[in-house]
Amino acid sequence: MPSPLNIGLIGAGRIGRVHAANLQRRIPDARVILVADPVEEAARAAADDFGIKFAVAEYQTVLQSPAVDAVVICSATHTHAAITMEAAAAGKHIFCEKPLDFDLAVIDQVLAAVKQAGVKLQMGFNRRFDANFARVRQAVTSGEIGTPRLMHIISRDPAPPPPAY
Repeated sequence: MPSPLNIGLIGAGRIGRVHAANLQRRIPDARVILVADPVEEAARAAADDFGIKFAVAEYQTVLQSPAVDAVVICSATHTHAAITMEAAAAGKHIFCEKPLDFDLAVIDQVLAAVKQAGVKLQMGFNRRFDANFARVRQAVTSGEIGTPRLMHIISRDPAPPPPAY
């Protein structure tokens, strides 16, 4: 049996708590061992609610921990790029909530840092299995609609998708 993947959670807000619950309760070979949030009370609450041993205010503690194999970045959007680069430099595999950044030049810098560090990066795209998005992708890759120049998508979800999604 493989040893569990030790995960550090960065950000204990709404989506951070969703990831903590899923990781702790649904993935037997993964365990969140450390949670960081600048609002330390939020980190402590997530730790208590999801059986996470350690809660801290500074995300750097997660990155510096030799026990952490990978990080889940659920911090404020404007911090994603910087924390992802720091995590890569620390040798941590990364799952980052979208967006990585709004500036393509910054995104290119982050991707270069990840490649140089030799770690894995996965972005949290919540529509990756959506049938409508799959159809758009198929139309683009098959050449059916030509080269996209601009895509503007509006979604008005009344509630989060069901757990089976």
